[in-house]
Amino acid sequence: AMSTLQRLARALLPRGARALGAQPGTAPLDWLNLGFEARAVNAYVRYNWKEGKWDEGVLSPDGTVTIHALSNALNYGQAVFEGLKALQLKDGSVALFNPAANLRRISNGCARLQMPAPNEALFYEGLERAVRENAGFIPPYGTGGALYVRPLLFGHGAQLGLGAAPEYCLMFAANPVGAYYKGGLQGVDAIVVEDFARAAPNGVGNVKVAGNYAPDVLPSKRAKGQGYSVCLYLDATTSTHVEEFSTSNFIGVTQDGTVVTPKSDSILPSCTREVVLQAARDLGLKAEHRPVSWEEVRTLKEAAACGTAVVLTPMKSITRGKEVVKFNGFDTVSRLYARITALQTGESADPHGYRHPVRLD
Repeated sequence: AMSTLQRLARALLPRGARALGAQPGTAPLDWLNLGFEARAVNAYVRYNWKEGKWDEGVLSPDGTVTIHALSNALNYGQAVFEGLKALQLKDGSVALFNPAANLRRISNGCARLQMPAPNEALFYEGLERAVRENAGFIPPYGTGGALYVRPLLFGHGAQLGLGAAPEYCLMFAANPVGAYYKGGLQGVDAIVVEDFARAAPNGVGNVKVAGNYAPDVLPSKRAKGQGYSVCLYLDATTSTHVEEFSTSNFIGVTQDGTVVTPKSDSILPSCTREVVLQAARDLGLKAEHRPVSWEEVRTLKEAAACGTAVVLTPMKSITRGKEVVKFNGFDTVSRLYARITALQTGESADPHGYRHPVRLD
């Protein structure tokens, strides 16, 4: 049941937005050419925390938020975010994929930055409302697209000194995105960043805080200018072990077919990474979460980046200085990709309970 405030916010939405209906694929979009970019949608879901409690939440027709210039988020980087997908399944229903992992991760981030974490009920309510209100923007099954949902939590309100914020905002943004790959997986070239570190030991590299990402803009811009698609970071202390790519975790396949991913206290635990490791086990492969040295990278049969947007991106090569490590195909990565996308789209059983159904009525 909606509160009076919620009904008022719903009424403020443009009539055309309300008329789109509650079925996936009814928004006037080119579903096969969506890309990965921000688009106008029906509504954003916004909750506010003040004086110890969250409100009932409101709907906003756009993502505009008015906050004080001295807010913690703007001055001190007190902000965390998440990313996950809602998809129309083969049977026509809609489900979020693996939201429990995002809840665990945002809770860890809130604890580290001393922000009030949403409980399970609030987090799932916000996710489901964002999906339901934007149901027409869910790409139809078979197009390879998804409704990307971004939960964002940040501190705001006038505050000059460093400390707890007077208020906190929790938003859920939903955005239709297309298939990252058309016509099969495509390998890319990566470059090791030698003169910058992604995260320091005992820092905040292991939580999804907003400030972790801006420092990568410069190295990534430079890498793309040199013809590389993605940056790979090594450990900040010795530069001998792999940490992660710019916005995704590292996956390797050894010569004997073992799927490995680096273990470090400064790596962000990708929600997709755990799904990849479980998919490997389901396929009868050995899966290991352990330190991975650069020396070992030289011997790997395959390498890939894993994350929510792409699931898996195979590497053709990784360059470090004058050294170029080349990989011979990505057969195992392709099998893992097929396994995970089948789970996401309801084309296979869901033995590990990743899919969270969302009712659109």
